[in-house]
Amino acid sequence: MKAIKPSPFRGRWHEVPDEGKKGRTMRIRFYNARILTMKENAEIFEGELWTSDDKIIYCDTTDQITDYYKENPEVMLVFDREIDCKGNLLMPGFKNAHTHSGMTLMRSRADDLPLAEWLNEQVFPVEAKLTAEDIYYLTQLAILEYLDGGITSIFDMYLTPESIADACRDAGMRCVQVGAANNFSQSAEFVEEMYNKINGKDEYNSYIIGFHAEYTCSKELLQKFSDLAHKYKAPVFTHIAETAPEVAGCRERYGMSPLQLLDSLGMFDYGGGGYHLVHTDEADMDILKKRGMYAVTNPGSNTKLASGIAPINDYLKRGIPVAIGTDGPGSNNCLNMFREMFLVTGLGKLRENDAACIDAIEVLKMATVNGAHAMGLKDSDCLEAGKLADLIMIDMSQPNMHPVNNIAKNIVYSGSNSNVILTMIGGVIRYEKGEYNIGRSSQEIYSKVEEIKDRIYKEL
Repeated sequence: MKAIKPSPFRGRWHEVPDEGKKGRTMRIRFYNARILTMKENAEIFEGELWTSDDKIIYCDTTDQITDYYKENPEVMLVFDREIDCKGNLLMPGFKNAHTHSGMTLMRSRADDLPLAEWLNEQVFPVEAKLTAEDIYYLTQLAILEYLDGGITSIFDMYLTPESIADACRDAGMRCVQVGAANNFSQSAEFVEEMYNKINGKDEYNSYIIGFHAEYTCSKELLQKFSDLAHKYKAPVFTHIAETAPEVAGCRERYGMSPLQLLDSLGMFDYGGGGYHLVHTDEADMDILKKRGMYAVTNPGSNTKLASGIAPINDYLKRGIPVAIGTDGPGSNNCLNMFREMFLVTGLGKLRENDAACIDAIEVLKMATVNGAHAMGLKDSDCLEAGKLADLIMIDMSQPNMHPVNNIAKNIVYSGSNSNVILTMIGGVIRYEKGEYNIGRSSQEIYSKVEEIKDRIYKEL
């Protein structure tokens, strides 16, 4: 398996080691599998999936293997490992389309407070004391939770992009970062620097232009991000309309909603999206549709912080693509996409007083395909030859998966992290039946995080 080299923490982006990357060809065969590709209108079928290096090279029924050999005579299929799936389900990994991984430190420490008080009294004082090395280990703690819950890609927004990139690269987690600038930390210039430094540096990391939110940025700073979007012809992501007071404050300052203000600056001329989007009106939805934006919903966090229920059914009716994120472990408090999927459909039904709205199949698409597209990861949206081998195996032998009536709906309505028995990213198995393969032990990470916790909270 791929060699992993820990980050040296020199305060700068370090060179990606060549060992373990060049010359590696790992071939794995999954057979006796149920396969849910998540391709449009595709049904679950029984068959095989083969990976070579970081790609899927075969994903079809067993009957088609002979034809594959005929069409690909040059392929030498000597497998490093053959896995009997025993009827378990292979599907694309979940895409956590909004998170703040480094906030694991605040899990169950900053609870039962409204958003403004939570941020100003619990979050910001702690974040002021965090180092890049702290965030490296706090991110790796989150990665353990992502892996055992079947999450293969994260859309992360936090304070030290280089150490976050190191943490994800070293652990083999696919990570798209987005800028977190505001009036108090980072800057438009820093976001541009990270955009140019992280993109293309290694196979695991990429970076998208973004900022924290309208209410933490001056209009002059917001204009700089719009200018960056036009300079690079790139999408922009940010928190938008998370709470009613946020929207009211923007209307008081500028006479329009946050989304309308940002659009007036040309912020989304090249697309992008908003995190939360709980309190939007018809004009906001027109902008989302017109600009081809993604609505990234975070129902667990919005429920816990009493921010409200996003109008997901309205977005779906308008053809606005919806993706799902957990938000950070300081506000959620877990990083569990099964819970988020259930909340998306459950809260949506309550909001609309309609048990038929927001179908579970659509929710599963939000958690996989739409999340991948929002993050610019179109090579890991579904299971298909030529796509990245980012996949998970769901244990079909557990009682919550029986009887086998509708597997896809079972995943949304009754699935849990305990059903995930394998997580593969880029052709490397990073989690399997309780064991992690991320270059260091989970106990080492736990011990380091406890040290960080004791130091930070002692100083407060």
